[in-house]
Amino acid sequence: MKIPNPNTQFPLPNYNKLCFLKNRIKNPNIIVGDYTYYDDFEDVLNFDKNVKYHFDFIGDKLIIGKFCMIASGATFIMNGGNHLTEATSAYPFAIFGGTWQNAMKGKTYPSKGDTVIGNDVWIGHDATIMPGVHIGDGAIVATKAVVTKNVEPYTIVGGNPAEAIKKRFSEETITKLLQLKWWHWDIDKITQNLDKLTSHPEALLQNKKA
Repeated sequence: MKIPNPNTQFPLPNYNKLCFLKNRIKNPNIIVGDYTYYDDFEDVLNFDKNVKYHFDFIGDKLIIGKFCMIASGATFIMNGGNHLTEATSAYPFAIFGGTWQNAMKGKTYPSKGDTVIGNDVWIGHDATIMPGVHIGDGAIVATKAVVTKNVEPYTIVGGNPAEAIKKRFSEETITKLLQLKWWHWDIDKITQNLDKLTSHPEALLQNKKA
């Protein structure tokens, strides 16, 4: 049997509701790592629709690592959705042109930078990720969570706004996993260690060959 090809669009035979996401992305400001998949109840092209307010002239990026799992309805709000919050009015007068076209002269809309999703991150159904959020490696975002701030590695978050529910492992184990960075291994090595990757981390960390 062959190792799954990360360049395959639909890795599951006769099923087109799950794709290896990098092969469906055409926007150069969305960067996705190998084996990250998106599963949609209707159409995988909905991923593009669910990256909201992502305007070329702003230039912010959505960066998603390797081996991530993104469920149907996951939405990413980008910086194009930001309004002035410290001005008297948050209304975007300038976009309507005419005599309002210079309303933003000498001003800029707020930007929180790129949105970065680490490796081996699971984003649950209908979760929302707000602009500029960084989600650490191994984190889990619960169904319908609204993530407004950074998420530490190997942390489970949920709620609106999302808050930490618990760490997946001890701090010592998390530190070792972050040093190990198994997602950057050669795919043959990953394949050889599948039994350990699907077991408690101790099985992998105690293996001197890993």
